[in-house]
Amino acid sequence: SKYNTKVRAGRGFTYEELKEAGVNKKQAITIGIAVDHRRKNRSLEGLQRNVQRLKEYKTRLILFPKKADKPKKGDSKEEMLATAKQLRGPIMPISVTLPRLKARVVT
Repeated sequence: SKYNTKVRAGRGFTYEELKEAGVNKKQAITIGIAVDHRRKNRSLEGLQRNVQRLKEYKTRLILFPKKADKPKKGDSKEEMLATAKQLRGPIMPISVTLPRLKARVVT
């Protein structure tokens, strides 16, 4: 049916997905990742897909230091800070690629 194939963004990532992606629970909230403690992973494919999204988000993320003259360990490099720009709208929209169906002979 057309209703159960749509993949939608949920309320947040599970603790298991955060752990697989290497993100601390408390740090996730501070860097803009929504966390849903009620959700459970029901399939391995969904878990892996969300972990991949988290890893991709981490590679794109630019963390500014609280004090510009004293950057800490997890902060981004100065070259990345200079090229940073504010994004508007959905940051990483979920894209679904459905397999293309071949035309069949009418019987």
